[in-house]
Amino acid sequence: MKNFDKQHEFDTDSDVLLAPEEVEVADKQIVVYNDDFNTFDFVIESLIKVCKHDPIQAEQCTFLVHYKGKCSVKKGTFESLEPMCTALLERGITAEIE
Repeated sequence: MKNFDKQHEFDTDSDVLLAPEEVEVADKQIVVYNDDFNTFDFVIESLIKVCKHDPIQAEQCTFLVHYKGKCSVKKGTFESLEPMCTALLERGITAEIE
C-alpha cells in the first residue's frame, strides 16, 4: 500500500521515500475507436491477446466502442502502453494513447 504527500511518495512496502521524478505516473490510456471494417470477434480477440483482457472485459469494451464510438481499454504509463497500442494498430484497429 502506498501513501502520498505533496512532494514525495512513500513506499510502505520497502520504507523508501521516492523523489517525484522517480515516481512512475500511470496517467495515460489506450483509446480504441469504432470503425466500419473490424468485426466484434476480431476486436474482442485482439483485446484479449494484446491488452490481456479477460473475455467479458474485452466484450464489454468492444460494445462500448461500437455504441459510444470509443473506449479506454487500458491505463498505464506511456512506456507500458506503447507496445500494446502499436500491436493494435498493426492489427488494423484504430487506437491511440491519450
